[in-house]
Amino acid sequence: MTEWGSLGKLFIGVGAVIVLVGGLLLLAERVPGAGSLLGWFGRLPGDISIKRDHFSFFFPLGTSLVLSVALSLVFYFIAWLFRR
Repeated sequence: MTEWGSLGKLFIGVGAVIVLVGGLLLLAERVPGAGSLLGWFGRLPGDISIKRDHFSFFFPLGTSLVLSVALSLVFYFIAWLFRR
Protein backbone atom coordinates (compact mmCIF):
# COMPACT_ATOMS: atom_id res chain seq x y z
CA MET A 1 0.00 0.00 0.00
CA THR A 2 2.90 2.37 0.61
CA GLU A 3 3.94 2.16 -3.07
CA TRP A 4 0.61 3.68 -4.14
CA GLY A 5 0.90 6.44 -1.56
CA SER A 6 4.35 7.44 -2.76
CA LEU A 7 3.17 7.31 -6.37
CA GLY A 8 0.28 9.62 -5.50
CA LYS A 9 2.67 12.06 -3.84
CA LEU A 10 4.88 11.95 -6.93
CA PHE A 11 1.91 12.80 -9.19
CA ILE A 12 0.93 15.69 -6.92
CA GLY A 13 4.50 17.00 -6.97
CA VAL A 14 4.78 16.74 -10.76
CA GLY A 15 1.41 18.46 -11.15
CA ALA A 16 2.48 21.28 -8.85
CA VAL A 17 5.67 21.79 -10.86
CA ILE A 18 3.68 21.90 -14.11
CA VAL A 19 1.29 24.48 -12.64
CA LEU A 20 4.24 26.55 -11.39
CA VAL A 21 6.00 26.51 -14.76
CA GLY A 22 2.75 27.41 -16.52
CA GLY A 23 2.22 30.35 -14.18
CA LEU A 24 5.78 31.56 -14.74
CA LEU A 25 5.30 31.38 -18.51
CA LEU A 26 2.10 33.41 -18.23
CA LEU A 27 3.86 36.02 -16.11
CA ALA A 28 6.82 36.13 -18.50
CA GLU A 29 4.53 37.52 -21.22
CA ARG A 30 3.71 40.54 -19.07
CA VAL A 31 7.28 41.41 -18.12
CA PRO A 32 8.96 43.52 -20.83
CA GLY A 33 11.88 41.65 -22.40
CA ALA A 34 11.16 38.35 -20.63
CA GLY A 35 8.98 37.03 -23.45
CA SER A 36 11.92 37.06 -25.84
CA LEU A 37 13.86 34.65 -23.61
CA LEU A 38 11.79 31.77 -24.96
CA GLY A 39 11.56 33.13 -28.49
CA TRP A 40 13.76 30.27 -29.75
CA PHE A 41 11.26 27.71 -28.47
CA GLY A 42 9.80 25.96 -31.50
CA ARG A 43 12.11 27.66 -33.99
CA LEU A 44 15.26 25.58 -33.72
CA PRO A 45 17.10 24.08 -36.68
CA GLY A 46 15.53 20.70 -37.28
CA ASP A 47 11.97 21.83 -36.56
CA ILE A 48 9.83 20.84 -39.53
CA SER A 49 7.39 23.45 -40.79
CA ILE A 50 5.34 23.04 -43.99
CA LYS A 51 2.90 25.75 -45.07
CA ARG A 52 0.70 25.42 -48.14
CA ASP A 53 -2.49 27.16 -49.30
CA HIS A 54 -5.00 25.43 -47.00
CA PHE A 55 -2.64 23.26 -45.02
CA SER A 56 0.05 23.77 -42.42
CA PHE A 57 2.12 21.19 -40.60
CA PHE A 58 4.59 21.78 -37.79
CA PHE A 59 6.69 19.16 -36.02
CA PRO A 60 9.23 20.54 -33.50
CA LEU A 61 11.86 17.80 -33.89
CA GLY A 62 14.84 19.92 -32.83
CA THR A 63 12.97 21.41 -29.88
CA SER A 64 11.83 17.94 -28.82
CA LEU A 65 15.41 16.69 -28.80
CA VAL A 66 16.64 19.65 -26.75
CA LEU A 67 13.81 19.24 -24.23
CA SER A 68 14.41 15.50 -24.02
CA VAL A 69 18.10 15.95 -23.21
CA ALA A 70 17.39 18.75 -20.72
CA LEU A 71 14.68 16.81 -18.89
CA SER A 72 16.82 13.66 -18.85
CA LEU A 73 19.62 15.60 -17.18
CA VAL A 74 17.22 17.16 -14.66
CA PHE A 75 15.69 13.81 -13.71
CA TYR A 76 19.12 12.16 -13.56
CA PHE A 77 20.28 14.88 -11.17
CA ILE A 78 17.14 14.51 -9.00
CA ALA A 79 17.62 10.72 -8.87
CA TRP A 80 21.28 11.23 -7.96
CA LEU A 81 20.28 13.54 -5.10
CA PHE A 82 17.83 10.99 -3.68
CA ARG A 83 20.37 8.16 -3.87
CA ARG A 84 22.88 10.00 -1.69
